[in-house]
Amino acid sequence: MTLRCLLVDDNEHFLAAARDLLEREGLAVAGVAGRIEQALALAAELRPDVALVDINLGEESGFDLAARLHPIPVIMISTHAGDDYADLIEASPAIGFVSKIALSARAVQDLLATARPR
Repeated sequence: MTLRCLLVDDNEHFLAAARDLLEREGLAVAGVAGRIEQALALAAELRPDVALVDINLGEESGFDLAARLHPIPVIMISTHAGDDYADLIEASPAIGFVSKIALSARAVQDLLATARPR
């Protein structure tokens, strides 16, 4: 069964590149969104297996979205190092973090496999 994900980022170029990469590596990108309300609507409609959410969504916070996506597992992503947000990630319902540079199907699968329930 193919893992289905929702990508949430306010950068359209990143969304296109990440979608291409993840699909080439075997994940199905069920949908993409740039804003919280759009992401929530798509999550309810598509019921993805995991959501990849940028920490900074322009004027919105990816952490706010992560809290509202429960029970969908959320992996936070950012161009910044995870150490910059370690406390916020730990306090959030997110199952983990992947830098945008390290984003891959394997990284997503590994986090899902080792995630502790939140």
